[in-house]
Amino acid sequence: MTDAENWLAQMRRGTLELAILNVLAREPRHGYGLARRLAGGPGLAIGEGTVYPILNRLRENRLISSRLVASTEGPARRVYSLTAAGERQRRDMNERWAALAESLDRVIREAAGARPGDER
Repeated sequence: MTDAENWLAQMRRGTLELAILNVLAREPRHGYGLARRLAGGPGLAIGEGTVYPILNRLRENRLISSRLVASTEGPARRVYSLTAAGERQRRDMNERWAALAESLDRVIREAAGARPGDER
């Protein structure tokens, strides 16, 4: 693994929780559906072996809840939903992410030769 690939893997691990909370804010989902939804964005694709430990940790921290729902395609599925605490955490994380992204974007633009305050 190159240094850039290692950096990307570390960055993904730090952002997957934020991505999962945002997906669940739109609608409840089961783990497989959540992994499929994240696979639609570059850099966010994860397997079920990654998503379930994150979901378990979020549930233990009471940021999400889960319930079993009958399925016509086999056994019941565990569906995950955002809790009120999860919604508060999601909003806080989104604000912090936006501030971080703005600061980092500014540094990147300046390194590329843009002057401070230049529009994109």
